Amino acid sequence: MLIVPDASVILKWVLPGPEEQDLAAALHLRDAAVQGEIFVKVPSLWLYEVGNTLARRFPGQAKEILEALMEFGMEEGPPGKAWLNQTLSLTQQFNVTFYDAAYHALALVENGLFVTADYKYAQKTGPAGAVISLQDYTTLG
Repeated sequence: MLIVPDASVILKWVLPGPEEQDLAAALHLRDAAVQGEIFVKVPSLWLYEVGNTLARRFPGQAKEILEALMEFGMEEGPPGKAWLNQTLSLTQQFNVTFYDAAYHALALVENGLFVTADYKYAQKTGPAGAVISLQDYTTLG
């Protein structure tokens, strides 16, 4: 199964804390990827989104954490016409950001599932398909 986690999910993998909502679901997803139970693919903007958060909030640890995430081996989906068209369609149809839609579009184009910690996004764009909130991810089995 192909899973496209967004930056909010990826950040939970490396910044776990007791206050993090849906932490168990995020770690379950990460462990499933490590064990080869799922295949993880992300748009190339993941590094910029995650890097921005880490550089601003955790400047002393950002380099080490980003290097570890880069070594994790998530495949990056290259931008293409189908992806671009799908991303723009999602932004227009649901009035969402291009950033969020980029992950969702990748899942749609690659016949995968977009997993996001943004419950409101998942609810809003649910009719497009291929999206689930992180809090609902563990109910998949």
